[in-house]
Amino acid sequence: MVDLAHVAPSLRRGADGIWYPPTRSALDYPDEGNAFCFQVEDHSFWFRYRNRMLIDMVRRFPPRGPVFDIGGGNGFVTRGLREAGIPAVVVEPGPAGARHAAARGLAPVVCATLEDAGFEPGSLSAVGLFDVLEHLPDDRAVLDTLARLVPLGGRLYLTVPAFRWLWSDDDDLAGHHRRYTRRSLRRVVEAAGFTVETDTYLFSPLPLPILALRVLPTKLGLRRPADVETLKQELKPEAGVVTAVITRLLDLEAWWLGHIGAVPFGSSCLLVATRR
Repeated sequence: MVDLAHVAPSLRRGADGIWYPPTRSALDYPDEGNAFCFQVEDHSFWFRYRNRMLIDMVRRFPPRGPVFDIGGGNGFVTRGLREAGIPAVVVEPGPAGARHAAARGLAPVVCATLEDAGFEPGSLSAVGLFDVLEHLPDDRAVLDTLARLVPLGGRLYLTVPAFRWLWSDDDDLAGHHRRYTRRSLRRVVEAAGFTVETDTYLFSPLPLPILALRVLPTKLGLRRPADVETLKQELKPEAGVVTAVITRLLDLEAWWLGHIGAVPFGSSCLLVATRR
């Protein structure tokens, strides 16, 4: 059990068992986003595969203490890390996400923004931002804050969506501010005071389908505006030949990462860095 009194003395445990700060800021991410993810995470090939790769990367580059899952949503990643024997803590500003994380049996759960939580400088042994950075208006400011909270040698784990040319109205619906390349992600992480240990693309089978089924039809006016139900079907498609093919290709990608190295192409980026 993590003793939050040492890392964030101002947090107080509520009657619901969730830890809250004295004041809470307005959020840029609506609670509906967490409610949507909660419906699909457990059965989505995308969420399951991302967890698989995150767990593998954290095992290869282990933290010195618990991983603080910043913007951890419903606790899907945190639960996966803990089931793999890796200590982790959810830090989620959205009340719905925090409640979902607690309902999954996770504790402690912190319902606060990074700023409101009041973490002590150098107190977070390792942090994860898993598809969070693209939602924040100023990514450099957030990474600068993390650089103050992570001690020297502490680790940062990141995933973000890749390639601006894959931008579609799905990104608008999700509240994204940007997509990254490996180079642009490395640049902003290193500028904030971290040293990149490894980085790669993920989901190499997906860019061409995204381009063909989302991006081009949207630009040509052939696709109706993205909605929650459409996005849900894309993340949790019916079992069939297409799903089986994608799953097989992702297995090959996982093998490539484990035996050869970085994947040169994909719809997401994954990065691990240390505080220098």
